[in-house]
Amino acid sequence: MILLDKHIWFWWVQDVNQLTPQQRTALSNGERDGLGVSVISCWEVAMLVAKKRLALSVSATDWVRQALRYPGIRQLRLTPNIAVASTELPGDFHPDPADRIIVATARSRRAGDDE
Repeated sequence: MILLDKHIWFWWVQDVNQLTPQQRTALSNGERDGLGVSVISCWEVAMLVAKKRLALSVSATDWVRQALRYPGIRQLRLTPNIAVASTELPGDFHPDPADRIIVATARSRRAGDDE
């Protein structure tokens, strides 16, 4: 499974011409095994809309609902283990809490800890 951040998810679903041909191929191939989206990415998209840094043709609620139905997309839960693991990343790791949660989610998925 490929875990997408908010930008890649948005660009993939909206078919925005920001992805390289290699990224498009990887995502196309990844649809079969699943393209993971952390629930925190849903929040990030909604925050960008609320801050008027992202304009959508529908409400953030409707966009997220529709985008989670896109082929191959799988919503990944935010678990207590992931929340705690996000605080245990190296001190010099990116300070953005959402990015920390996405990295902790990816690490958790690799470890097989989906709960």
